[in-house]
Amino acid sequence: MKNSVLKGALEALAVVGVAAIAKKAIQRKRFIKGIFSEYGIKERSPFGLADKIREMDDEQYQELKGKFKKEFASRCCKTANKENTAEA
Repeated sequence: MKNSVLKGALEALAVVGVAAIAKKAIQRKRFIKGIFSEYGIKERSPFGLADKIREMDDEQYQELKGKFKKEFASRCCKTANKENTAEA
């Protein structure tokens, strides 16, 4: 009996994990679609994005780079924690 309950709980946890990963993938896909539509990129591939980046001036490129950094930044390590430990 205990093993079946444990197995059921682990399966439920796995389903929740897969759902969270799928949600994150959908959010990132929506972000990329928004970038393509905002900058008028017709070719929906990394090559189309690269071609558009080559055509951009420095200000536009820095803006796009900031958007990507904000969206894809790792949230596991905060720099504020590192600064506090450096003081001690």
